[in-house]
Amino acid sequence: MTDKQDLLVEIGTEELPPKSLAQLSQAFLAGVRSQLESNKLNFAEIKPYASPRRLALLVTGLDVAQASEEMTRRGPAVTAAYDAAGSPTKAAQGFARSCGVPVTELTTLETAKGAWLVFRQVQSGKRTVDLVAQMVSKALADLPIPKRMRWGDGDEEFVRPVHWVLLLYGDQVVDDPVLGIRPGRNTYGHRFHHPGPIAVSSPGAYAALLQDKGRVCADMDRRRQMIREQVKAVAEEAGCKALLDEDLLQEVTALVEWPTAVMGTFDAQFLEVPAEALIKTMQEHQKYFPVLDAEGRLKPRFIAVSNITSRDPEQVRAGNERVIRPRFSDAAFFWEQDLKKPLDAHVGELKAVVFQKRLGTLYEKSRRISRLAGTIAAQLDLAPALTTRAADLCKCDLMTQMVGEFPGLQGTMGRYYAQKGGEPPAVAAAMEEQYLPRHAGDRLPESDCGRAIAIADKLDTIVGIFGIGEKPSGVKDPFGLRRAALGVLRILIETPLPLDLRALLQGAAEGLAEKLDAQPVVNEVFGYMMDRLKAYYGEQGIQPDVVDAVLARRPTAPSDIDLRVRAVSAFRRLPEAESLAAANKRIRNILRKTQDPYPQQPDSSLLSESSEVELAAQVADLSTRVEPLFRTGRYTEALTQLAGLRTAVDRFFDEVMVMCDQEALRRNRLALLASLGNLFLQVADLSRLSAPPRSNG
Repeated sequence: MTDKQDLLVEIGTEELPPKSLAQLSQAFLAGVRSQLESNKLNFAEIKPYASPRRLALLVTGLDVAQASEEMTRRGPAVTAAYDAAGSPTKAAQGFARSCGVPVTELTTLETAKGAWLVFRQVQSGKRTVDLVAQMVSKALADLPIPKRMRWGDGDEEFVRPVHWVLLLYGDQVVDDPVLGIRPGRNTYGHRFHHPGPIAVSSPGAYAALLQDKGRVCADMDRRRQMIREQVKAVAEEAGCKALLDEDLLQEVTALVEWPTAVMGTFDAQFLEVPAEALIKTMQEHQKYFPVLDAEGRLKPRFIAVSNITSRDPEQVRAGNERVIRPRFSDAAFFWEQDLKKPLDAHVGELKAVVFQKRLGTLYEKSRRISRLAGTIAAQLDLAPALTTRAADLCKCDLMTQMVGEFPGLQGTMGRYYAQKGGEPPAVAAAMEEQYLPRHAGDRLPESDCGRAIAIADKLDTIVGIFGIGEKPSGVKDPFGLRRAALGVLRILIETPLPLDLRALLQGAAEGLAEKLDAQPVVNEVFGYMMDRLKAYYGEQGIQPDVVDAVLARRPTAPSDIDLRVRAVSAFRRLPEAESLAAANKRIRNILRKTQDPYPQQPDSSLLSESSEVELAAQVADLSTRVEPLFRTGRYTEALTQLAGLRTAVDRFFDEVMVMCDQEALRRNRLALLASLGNLFLQVADLSRLSAPPRSNG
């Protein structure tokens, strides 16, 4: 028998939750991998399989048994193990007895601290076949299942009732129970195409046998690709293109075992309803893929993915067309009913909807947004009337029937209703843009009103939630504060907008004064938002110490922070950077440790060494040249010029004793170092930079 075999595990269930199937599959893989590693069983590869009715794993090249291990047990010292005549003492005899052997089978271990009596024994490893069921059961028990089900009369629990377990090691069935079921070698095919058992002769035959005979594509990645290609092909055949949302594609992949894409149509009159509402209906309710024309406009078509290959595809098409019609009729009804009232007619209704019990209603929140957005508009010289109007209406679409049915359309429907109500384009755009960016990489608000309201809305939420003591902890962030904080930073940085974030947070706290005193959390919220910058810049390849160096100067406008971060990042790539960063560290250490008071500027009459004369002259000259650059935010240009100080700085530290015995000279040199350090401090604290990473080249 070979020392390696393949292992196949399949758990056959009732239909698994589609939105968590991929997570369950990966967690099962990770759990079995962990069990194999902890049991010191080597393997070549683990391949996961998952479909609506099964979780499976194929482990190739798995050891048939654990490796044997030599166990060494140390007993008494040799000096205590034998008496003067060389006979075993009671200590030696007792140790041998505890090991179950005569003293003659004990050996001696020589160490630097002396010789010891030891018992050595080779312990054979357990057979893999005896460990498999236990390892699989442990991996299944550890799956992230929030609510487990019971079935039948047993106590076993799983995400769905289990109908069969297939457990093969090589060609041998492992018949130890798993989830209360004795395993076999049978899998089961498609519920309709091949519902009967299929005997699996060996693990490697599983996937092909299930696909060819059982009409099940168990490989989730392959099944996803099949659906993607089929949907694209069906759309292209009709001269269109499919809207392939990745989340929907993943969900559909988890819903079918044998995908077949089918094109359907619907009444073109439904296109009078906003396309976003129809798309939401297709994606969320029906799991259909919408179809677009070459210009990206919605066509009166959809693509459904069936779980069978029908002998009568027209019946499948007609059935899908029949069930989508009432869904679209509902959407059309909501649209028509909502249009009977102008958007501002919903303002009063916001008083009855609680945003958060300690922070008040949506009406109160919209008042706070209006106040803060007005402050932002004034600072940016925007039209205050448009911003105020947009803030007054910004939450009104939450009271419409369409958003009640499709919460994900908040903002989008507000834009449509504002347009239909004759609101100015800037106000209509702000209805949708207030929620941007919704996720990482999402677009930013493009209108002035949209930016002001998006910032105000998010800051009101962040400060309010911190104020009531519900700040995020660990992975828990029920109010989406991390996303909101990063969204504000992106708007301020990437637009860019020259706004002071700390001042905006204080304004948000003042707006909450009727509900709570939020001023004490302003600094905490500011720090929380600054912490988000490391991840933001990290995704752009900028090191955390660059951000630390900038934030050490406590700038408060994110657009200005961005200019500084990019300037320091560019400076770091200069050949002079490492030496000047080290010099700044040295300067900071000297000034921090000294007890000597020193003047603000060095006295030229006290400069005695040529190297300090040269450095003082260069510092004075550069101070004049870079000051206008600092004032206008041209930090990269300023640091590039300051890089020219490297030679003079290196020479100064090589030739001059700063902490000399002569008090006047010492204080003057400290003043020179302070004036040098202050030049760089106008951008960042370069002493916080670590040595730049070396390239492998």
